Amino acid sequence: DLWDHGVFIPLKVMYPQADVPVVAMSLQASLDPTLHCQLGAALSPLRDEGVLIVGAGMSYHNLRQFALAAPLSHDFHDWLDHALQGPQAQRTDQLAQWHRAPGGLASHPREEHLLPLMVASGAGSDAPGRRLWRGAVGPSALGAWAFD
Repeated sequence: DLWDHGVFIPLKVMYPQADVPVVAMSLQASLDPTLHCQLGAALSPLRDEGVLIVGAGMSYHNLRQFALAAPLSHDFHDWLDHALQGPQAQRTDQLAQWHRAPGGLASHPREEHLLPLMVASGAGSDAPGRRLWRGAVGPSALGAWAFD
């Protein structure tokens, strides 16, 4: 089977022996952020069965204006850090407004690389999101979060 790089690369690093079953989901065509958080919430009972829910995307994805938009990626990353600190319903409300966030549209002219984060957030508990990593690719801020 062919996998999108957003699925293949993280799982190749996490499970180099490729010894775990994987089910990939497509994004819903409307690209509605609230709906994607709700999709995650619908998946959350699977966590009790030992299913790992991974939302592989990027906190910055603007390759057309990489050098120009990159400074704003740090503003957006800071906003995401704050937005992901609340309980699940509050995270959903915040993420639904991502396009109004400082650096939001500069970081994501289209939201398809951000929506997997919303699914993962929706699948999480009411515990605050935990930042696992903050780094950069060139001048652009990137990050990863976990939801218990």
